Amino acid sequence: QLQLVESGGALVQPGGSLRLSCAVSGFTLDDYAIGWFRQAPGKGQEEVSCTRSARGSTYYADSVKGRFTISRDNAKNTVYLQMNSLKAEDTGIYYCAADKKCGVYPMDYWGQGTQVTVSS
Repeated sequence: QLQLVESGGALVQPGGSLRLSCAVSGFTLDDYAIGWFRQAPGKGQEEVSCTRSARGSTYYADSVKGRFTISRDNAKNTVYLQMNSLKAEDTGIYYCAADKKCGVYPMDYWGQGTQVTVSS
């Protein structure tokens, strides 16, 4: 059974950093693209970043370029989202999802989400 579990969400002050983790099981991580999405209160879902493989290209939304970094550790079956210089508008529920390639919405498999709140 394919599963994704996010962790690392927290309350952080503006300008701070967080690292989200997406632990996957039931499939070989390198066979799938992993995307990070977020949903702010009262808004639709937004794709934040996506990685196809350890050697593949990555995608970042314009709103997070230069601040967020996606990475993957195939040995640990985990994908990370390092978030720096956080802003209030980064607040939301962050989800990781899996599919065979990036640019697909909705992706086939989703985690339950982790809350990120950026506030002073």
